[in-house]
Amino acid sequence: MEARRTSVWRSRYAVTDRGREITVWDSSMWKSGGEFELDGRRFQVRSNVWGNKYTMVDDAGTVVASADRVGRRRWTVEAAGQTYHFRRKSIWRDEEELVLGDTRVGSVRKTSFWRGDVVVELPGLATALQLFVFGVVISMWDAQASAGGS
Repeated sequence: MEARRTSVWRSRYAVTDRGREITVWDSSMWKSGGEFELDGRRFQVRSNVWGNKYTMVDDAGTVVASADRVGRRRWTVEAAGQTYHFRRKSIWRDEEELVLGDTRVGSVRKTSFWRGDVVVELPGLATALQLFVFGVVISMWDAQASAGGS
């Protein structure tokens, strides 16, 4: 999947899979997180006050996934009884890796510093879960950029 930033003023991304647009990620203006629609279902991603825990709920209000310890070197995502482990590649790069043990099996990474484009390569994860991880990572990067700029 690829996500291309569509607005200079807002954290809004057009997300494509193999060249076909599948959704638009729209970040929340007032709190960390955002929302997207996939296959006719609406999903909301929200964080706690500290931005270290996130949940994704569907349009019925059911929790579909959650993320914990976001912003740390190692953090996790839980969905459908599975736990996925992530780690920050480096403090110098905008990249979060999906790991199995100590082996990198996927990532979410910025491909353009100026445009903010992102590539999501998370094999084996359902599309909605990949979009959740993308939203968490974008929200984390936005929060870090805001903290660094103030």
